[in-house]
Amino acid sequence: MTGRCEGKLALVTGAAQGLGRAHATRLAEEGARVLCTDINGAGAEETASLINDQLGDGTAFGFQHDVTDPGQWEAAVDAAREKIGGLNVLVNNAGIGVGGNIETCDFDDWKRCFAINVDSIFHGCQKALPLMREHAPGSIVNISSIAGLIASDTMPAYNSSKAAVWMLSKSIALHCAKKNMQIRCNSVHPTFVDTPILDGTAKNHNLDKGVLMDKLARQIPLKFVGEPNDIANAVVYLASDESRFMTGAELKLDGGISAM
Repeated sequence: MTGRCEGKLALVTGAAQGLGRAHATRLAEEGARVLCTDINGAGAEETASLINDQLGDGTAFGFQHDVTDPGQWEAAVDAAREKIGGLNVLVNNAGIGVGGNIETCDFDDWKRCFAINVDSIFHGCQKALPLMREHAPGSIVNISSIAGLIASDTMPAYNSSKAAVWMLSKSIALHCAKKNMQIRCNSVHPTFVDTPILDGTAKNHNLDKGVLMDKLARQIPLKFVGEPNDIANAVVYLASDESRFMTGAELKLDGGISAM
């Protein structure tokens, strides 16, 4: 622990597992107090418990939170005020992917993908900014995807939703700058990362996990799949004052895919 986020008050969505758990843990390791939220409330509590076991009671708290519900966002912001003393880092990590090409993608799946991936950020920023102003300087970190910059014929909903996150982040950044809020907003664009999502992908395609990892690694110029902390370390940078001159930008963590 080097204290890069000492004094920061962070809310991380989708924190029950995978990237969200890594973001919350790394922020706490660098000195932040963290509210871990997830629709899986037990998973969010587990993440908080793991952090507290490592760093001491009161470092992290869990909270059940449906990010598609504006009312639950109000409750989450209130919980941040009550449990961690305010809010100046918002990590919008919650997200899903759905299958199907433009002919086979179910419209209800399309709408659900946008509700979780995009609407959640709209609601979250609207509800969180008043409290974040009180504790500025601050940082909003929106987890997009390299799929928001590079398209696939099999992911129209995911491509479109993550591209929307990219542009929404820029609009939020410019608004906050224009209003002199001292709150920055940036998007992060990972490629394949070894999280529980890949376990499900392997199962859905009747593949051994190792076979899937090798297949994905061959698509990446650096020839390996990312680890959660490869992304979480970038979140630490964006949450910290080290990135105070960075807003409205996109940080690509894709092993070189977008350079091809």
